[in-house]
Amino acid sequence: MTKLVIHPELIEDPQILIDICPFGAMELTDEGLSINAACKMCKLCVRKGPKGAVTVEEDAVKPSVDKSLWKGTAVYVDHVDGVIHPVTYELIGKAREMAEVIHQPVYALLLGNNVEKQAHELLHYGVDEVHVYDYPQLARFEIEPYTAAFTDFIEKVHPSSILTGATTVGRQLAPRVAARMKTGLTADCTILKMEENTDLSQIRPAFGGNIMAHIKTPNNRPQMATVRYKIMNAPEWSEEESGTIIEQSIDPKKLTSHVEVLDIVKKPKEKMIENADVLVVAGRGIKKPEDLAMLEELAELLGGQIACTRPLVEAGVLPANCQIGLSGRTVRPKLIITCGVSGAIQFTAGMNNAETIVAINTDASAPIFKTASYGLVGDLYDVIPELISKVKEQRKAYV
Repeated sequence: MTKLVIHPELIEDPQILIDICPFGAMELTDEGLSINAACKMCKLCVRKGPKGAVTVEEDAVKPSVDKSLWKGTAVYVDHVDGVIHPVTYELIGKAREMAEVIHQPVYALLLGNNVEKQAHELLHYGVDEVHVYDYPQLARFEIEPYTAAFTDFIEKVHPSSILTGATTVGRQLAPRVAARMKTGLTADCTILKMEENTDLSQIRPAFGGNIMAHIKTPNNRPQMATVRYKIMNAPEWSEEESGTIIEQSIDPKKLTSHVEVLDIVKKPKEKMIENADVLVVAGRGIKKPEDLAMLEELAELLGGQIACTRPLVEAGVLPANCQIGLSGRTVRPKLIITCGVSGAIQFTAGMNNAETIVAINTDASAPIFKTASYGLVGDLYDVIPELISKVKEQRKAYV
């Protein structure tokens, strides 16, 4: 990292440097002249200030880690009450794909209590080793004991890469583990590519989806990434188990928590748009909230759910759990019908893996048509009622 270093012995009048800085980053404190967070590294103080008063220095580059000591890709098994989250299987599929490049094993890390059944289930998906920490203290997710067990696994097995689902648990656990291991973590990756030297290319949208950030962690291990649900492809379930289950042990004292859980209250089960096979999406083309009724009718006729773009959530028309996109949910339905959606990249990044995409828009040049499987150029207020009528006719024909 590049930084500026002040040499006070070469400064006769600090005000000269203060006046040179156009950002107000030079300030005089009780301890002398210092550089605050407003510095933009323009280096005017170096070029125009007293000779040698401010210099540019580079931090020493950390020596590369011995990559030969770190092998394999690990997947954290996200589960609640023994039910494994589907994102786990998607990550196993991606880990297997990456393992073919470097010819290294795929591990699954399972933390919990009485999870023997779940451990065997993972062997049906082609995991080489399932590492199990089975302790009463791990029955429910608590950040301190889970972090301790996760860190213990890394220190014993030395996986080169670790994939975690971007779930409520994963988004808490992965950063804490990465901090413990003093390594990097890339959140919400959309593309993962393994290189032959075991460096993991982690690609994710940045700046609202306007650019794709390409991130690597070449000098640290493990390499860590979180991935949203419905981004990767899960492998097929196999009748035969393959791989082995390894029971790991840890000092129970390390599994203590400073937080006491007094009660767990289950919230009412809600319909998740991520699980819907059919979605009807409302965009800016919806003129008023009452008009959502016809979209809801179409969704109901098709056995699906209604979803929306960000502007409708911001306007309070629909709740945030209905939003598709980089700042919302990622979906992969069999059919998605977008109604009055322009198709900004921030939206399409959350749904472009749908099997069939039907777009309805009055603007024939709208970006959504580049993503759509089928496009209908027209007013949704004309098209949707006609679709509803056609679906009802088809349903009557089969009754």
